[in-house]
Amino acid sequence: MEHLENPQDDALKPQNEQQEFEDTLAGANTEIGDNLNFKTRIDLTELQDGIALIKTEIGKVIVGQKGMIDLLIASILANGHSLIEGVPGVAKTISAKLLAKSLDIGFSRIQFTPDLMPSDILGTSVFNVKSSEFEFKQGPIFSNMILIDEINRAPAKTQAALFEVMEERQITIDGHKYIMDLPFIVLATQNPVEQEGTYRLPEAQLDRFLFKIDIDYPNAEEEIEIINREQALQGGTKTDKVTAHLSKDQIAKFQGLVNQVIIESHLVKYIADIIVNTRSNPFLYLGASPRASIAILKASKAFAAMGGRDFVTPEDIKQAAIPVLQHRVIVTPEREMEGITTKQIIKQIIEAVEIPR
Repeated sequence: MEHLENPQDDALKPQNEQQEFEDTLAGANTEIGDNLNFKTRIDLTELQDGIALIKTEIGKVIVGQKGMIDLLIASILANGHSLIEGVPGVAKTISAKLLAKSLDIGFSRIQFTPDLMPSDILGTSVFNVKSSEFEFKQGPIFSNMILIDEINRAPAKTQAALFEVMEERQITIDGHKYIMDLPFIVLATQNPVEQEGTYRLPEAQLDRFLFKIDIDYPNAEEEIEIINREQALQGGTKTDKVTAHLSKDQIAKFQGLVNQVIIESHLVKYIADIIVNTRSNPFLYLGASPRASIAILKASKAFAAMGGRDFVTPEDIKQAAIPVLQHRVIVTPEREMEGITTKQIIKQIIEAVEIPR
């Protein structure tokens, strides 16, 4: 007898073939996913939550200045120092204090003055009569976050005392080496307007700072909010509202995560192209050093992590370029007389260098 096919079998064939195709495709995707190892991406959730807490605490007191706060947080994540520049009264010192108080770490403040000596910062050896030996008494530099107020007020020999400790996180006194407790971050402030009784920071010391952060005046709305908040204090202390959240171990963990952020080779070349352009730019008397390249690399990784990404984009590099470079390059005297600033030249260089695709 001739076999007759069931019409239901024909109706099921396309569905069975489609299911077979989907199963094959799913298996292939699984194999590709395993080969590319997508599961090893960096988890930045804890880092972003920690940053949000810090911003919330600082926002209880500081109005606006979001750019400054982002740069200060990025400097901590990148394990770098920051130089904060602005006229008196724009919350330079209080911002650094609030940042330190939002972290569960040691903090010390040093007011630089013309009569300050290196031993006043680093410490000194004192003779102990009982033991008949010299004992080293640590200075205020032995802390986790150090705020140096008016850094350009102290003479050159006192400024030079910071060279080793800022770069190598150690000091050498009387032949003995003292390692600093980590994290170790220096936040320094200076007033760009008043120059009497000040000592200009040498280029070698400026190069130690990861960022130079410029602080502008608040706008009208922010000014009103500042006045209202001061009125609401009723004589209270601003820093009382701020509580500590992140510990030393958490900061070290976040810094480690930032180091793991991925940067592609074409973006490394993009950083190098920007730096090389500063050295050949006719408007600049002094270009950026390789330390600036490393600084942009670290800062761009920090900005990427703050944005919740485990990879660097050209926008991260652009965001890092100006605060990293503006204190490391010098405008030629002719262009300086014309009123051209380093920030303007750096912007032109960034626009001229081709963005990798």
